Amino acid sequence: MLFSSIEFFVIFLSSVILLYFVLPKKLRNTELLLFSLVFYAWGEPIYVLLMIFSIIMNWLFGLGIHKYDDDEKKKKLILVLSIICNLSLLGFFKYANFAIDNINAIFNANINAINISLPIGISFFTFQAMSYVIDVYRKNADVQPNILNFGLYISLFPQLIAGPIVRYSTVAQEINERKVSFELASTGIKRFVIGLAKKVLIANSVGAVWDSIQNDTSNISVSLAWFGAICYMFQIYFDFSGYSDMAIGLGKIFGFNFLENFTHPYAAKSITDFWNRWHISLSTWFKEYVYIPLGGNRKGKVKQIRNILIVWLLTGLWHGASWNFVLWGLYYGVLLILEKFVLDKVLKKLPAFFQHFYALFVVIIGWVLFAFEDMTAMGDYFKFMFGGTSFINDYTTSKIIGNIALVIISAIASTPAPANLAKKLISKIENKNLVLVLEIVWYVVLFIVTFAFLVSSTYNPFIYFRF
Repeated sequence: MLFSSIEFFVIFLSSVILLYFVLPKKLRNTELLLFSLVFYAWGEPIYVLLMIFSIIMNWLFGLGIHKYDDDEKKKKLILVLSIICNLSLLGFFKYANFAIDNINAIFNANINAINISLPIGISFFTFQAMSYVIDVYRKNADVQPNILNFGLYISLFPQLIAGPIVRYSTVAQEINERKVSFELASTGIKRFVIGLAKKVLIANSVGAVWDSIQNDTSNISVSLAWFGAICYMFQIYFDFSGYSDMAIGLGKIFGFNFLENFTHPYAAKSITDFWNRWHISLSTWFKEYVYIPLGGNRKGKVKQIRNILIVWLLTGLWHGASWNFVLWGLYYGVLLILEKFVLDKVLKKLPAFFQHFYALFVVIIGWVLFAFEDMTAMGDYFKFMFGGTSFINDYTTSKIIGNIALVIISAIASTPAPANLAKKLISKIENKNLVLVLEIVWYVVLFIVTFAFLVSSTYNPFIYFRF
């Protein structure tokens, strides 16, 4: 477990922010680094050593590539070694037991599983470290000579355990010297509160409905199975985008400007469009460091199809050491290939409503693949969705009626409509002081309500912490 809600807000976050603005500028990076390591060690003390090892290792790899800048063979050797070391760490902690389970199943062996737990956020900070070394090799980023500054880049607590994945080049200048202002901090606080509300008020609420449906299928119907899948669709979006909003908001408080990670993905009109809007930092990472180096779309259609399938196989595996994630990745790889070469022209001729319907239908199916690591349970749930039971029953009616308002709110909140409406209403108020007062009241009330829910609730999972 990481911090409880009270510990995080009252002890950790208040301390780090207060000290940050009290300390002189030259000590701020050190303070953030120490607090970030404390944040990580709070939940898993032993794995902070893994974090420190990753920092030192990749810092040295970056220095080595910079030192041998004129020797291409040595540079490449260091790069390859860095990739092997990083992937070996990730592979051991995340995929070793998965490999053992499959070896046992295929060869009827009896290899004992390794007694290790998955370090929180290892996929995120490993990909950040790899991107730094690769970018130094490509000369897309300057080497960071200060190990404390580099350590801050890898471990910065707002986005440490669930992203977004930050490329070094986007924050290099801000790590060395950044501006902190009341305006930026104010924007950051508002973004943080919105993210927290998305997570606590919406994601947790629809997540509880989804859990109640998928954990008890004795009275499930076709309509309830679809309703549950829609709840999970909203849970995972508001959970992950909420955390990204909190990370971006906290970053702004400290003077960092992280790139956006979500842009209303459920407003997409195709799967290609969806993946341009969902977890943008991960999609960008795989494009820059896997798809393009493999040849991208430059070497003919056959190799392009191969490259897309490789990227999506790896994307699936990145999310978890389970066959359902592999299936989920290949599902999207095949769909993206079909859209690129077959469906794109057809989709663009359809009315916008049908484009949206197609995208959401495909996404819902994808989230069911994602949700069930137990393949038998997944198969059973798909049977319920596609006619393996009655279409509706009394239990379904009461369950849907009792939660339909929550789903409607989730649907509206996942679109740009609330933000656009707020801007429109604000633009009609001429008194700017009144606007400021109303804004302050809104965010204070929203935070109080959200915090009250957070403290009183026992259901508070962060889905992406396990990746």
